Amino acid sequence: MKNVLVLGAGLVSRPLVHYLLRKEFTVTVASRTVSKAEALIAGFANGKAEALNVKDDQRLEQLVADSDLAISLLPYTYHLQVAGHCLKHRKHLITTSYVSPAMQALDREAREAGVLFLNEIGLDPGIDHMSAMKIIHQVEKAGGKVTSFRSYCGGLPAMQHN
Repeated sequence: MKNVLVLGAGLVSRPLVHYLLRKEFTVTVASRTVSKAEALIAGFANGKAEALNVKDDQRLEQLVADSDLAISLLPYTYHLQVAGHCLKHRKHLITTSYVSPAMQALDREAREAGVLFLNEIGLDPGIDHMSAMKIIHQVEKAGGKVTSFRSYCGGLPAMQHN
């Protein structure tokens, strides 16, 4: 899995895109504002910027079909559209949004297609939940019992990192 499609070039895109590019993945950043996508990949030979109006469903489908993994940083209202193309072309999908009932309804189909749909992988709730589960599992493995858990998380990327 070396070809990653990042949909969206907003505030949270830069750290992800730069991480993937430094790890030598081929990264296509598709955004309605192509200059933002170009800025994200500047200086990296393994990056590509594409203009995308997400309402152009044929163009979106082609970009998904050409990738191994789609990461949707678009507003949640577009995730189902992206997921449909991922299912059709058997591509993995990552989103940062909560799992809606409509997205949850695709779980069985995704599993049967052998593709991973990984949702809620954003700062809030993703990272704090993953960190919490690691600690909870360590406690349980040591014979302990977690009787309560609270999580407070959130934030915006600092401007110097975007």
